Amino acid sequence: MLHAVIMAGGSGTRFWPESRRRLPKQFLRFSGEQTLIQEAAGRCAPAIPPERTWIVTNAMHAGETARQLPNVPEPQILLEPCGRNTAPCIGLAAIQLLAKDPDATMLVMPADHVIQPPDMFQQAVDAASKLVEREPRTLVLFGVEPTYPATGFGYIQRGERLPQTEWPTFQVQSFREKPDEQTAVRYCASGEYYWNCGIFVWRAQTILDALAEFNPEIYSRLARLREAVGTAGWDAALASEFPAMPSISIDYAILEKAAHVCVLEAPFGWDDVGSWHALARLNEADGNGNTLDGTVCTADSSGCIVRTSQDHLVATMGVKDLIIVLAVAGIVVPLF
Repeated sequence: MLHAVIMAGGSGTRFWPESRRRLPKQFLRFSGEQTLIQEAAGRCAPAIPPERTWIVTNAMHAGETARQLPNVPEPQILLEPCGRNTAPCIGLAAIQLLAKDPDATMLVMPADHVIQPPDMFQQAVDAASKLVEREPRTLVLFGVEPTYPATGFGYIQRGERLPQTEWPTFQVQSFREKPDEQTAVRYCASGEYYWNCGIFVWRAQTILDALAEFNPEIYSRLARLREAVGTAGWDAALASEFPAMPSISIDYAILEKAAHVCVLEAPFGWDDVGSWHALARLNEADGNGNTLDGTVCTADSSGCIVRTSQDHLVATMGVKDLIIVLAVAGIVVPLF
């Protein structure tokens, strides 16, 4: 069966003052009525119900995660004692999934991205899971067609197209880290590169086997942890083994080394919501180019991003190109 694994780490630094160490961006709302983590869980339904949804998060975020996702069973909120990047995070989820479902397939995704429309995401996930069902050793990545030469994202270079796939799916030819602007322009012009959005589909056992082959240090500690799953010794084993794992991404640990890695061309829109500027991309601006969220009144103002809670009024007059955020405290910063 297909299980959703939602990676919900975060240090709470990008969206200050609204975000805090104990309230990173996955717990914030950026468009619509739901927070990012609620949207992430919701877009998996109805194909993946709460009983097959797993959240991997920091121990300090356990309470807020459970509050925002009350339908996810508490044992499926997996708590990392410290951050160790995506390879240990995914391995931790894999051993838990396999204890419940020895044939589990994992949909792995971050909790803090915006993806629209949900139905296209669901169709793409279904296509990826069918490919994995047919080819159990396959590791499927999702690649987003770049809309501008971004220098802050990693890129995936596609190779030959795979036959008999519902969506355009290609062998991965190479991975490219965050490029300079000139290189990013070349990537976009070539039509061969995708943004690496960090969404994957694969069998849980396959990713563990890959860890055993390419990163035995992580695998050996996961193997010891696996013996403690469902026992009274789990917490002690987790506190001992997890912090000792190397902090490394799944890309470096496995994907750049493994065979049978392919990229599915994502049919959905994607935004990693990396700064307050994302509000301007996600919400409609007024006639003066202002993006307003909350109770806001503007006069002779242009190019501003203003965000406030519904019970506080923010008024602007004669200002240009500002980000104004009213949270517990307020902040005004120039856009340029």
